[in-house]
Amino acid sequence: MGKVYDRIDEKLSRWLLNQQVFFVATAPLSPNGHINCSPKDGRSFRVLDEQTVGYLDLTGSGVETLAHVKENHRIVLMFCSFQGGPKIVRLHGSADAIEVGSSEFCSLKSAFYESPGTRSIIRIRLNRISDSCGYGVPLYEFQGHRTQLHDWAEHKGEEGVRAYRKEFNVVSVDGLQGIAKQIELWQN
Repeated sequence: MGKVYDRIDEKLSRWLLNQQVFFVATAPLSPNGHINCSPKDGRSFRVLDEQTVGYLDLTGSGVETLAHVKENHRIVLMFCSFQGGPKIVRLHGSADAIEVGSSEFCSLKSAFYESPGTRSIIRIRLNRISDSCGYGVPLYEFQGHRTQLHDWAEHKGEEGVRAYRKEFNVVSVDGLQGIAKQIELWQN
């Protein structure tokens, strides 16, 4: 039977932080817009307090999550236990995109690891924390983390990553604002 939690306690925090992957889902307000669901590296996730979590938003081929969060703040994170006992945890909340270069980013970044491709920190103030059985989730053996995204960003360098973002991360597939604010900061 599923459970709804009023906060992230120490036991749940440990479980969340031990997951190697989680999934993020967002959607635009428009019923004609595209729903987005993205896998994320579990190392990027942090429990900031009992009602707040965050993760590093890294440069990618799209900017859907960032654009949706800027438009309407709605988000859900889903964690599945692929090893050990079956369990699924969903974290629903209201998200903010704290972009690189902002003073708030500077104050939060020490809670996360450093990555050359970081665009922002997605901070979520939770309004629903729940679990379910996870009996249908298959068992998988974790082999390791992929290094390609980090290696790509490191190889491109700061200017190369900025150029990539200007080309591919300014707007979402639905035409919503992506990283335009970052581009304004770079030009000043």
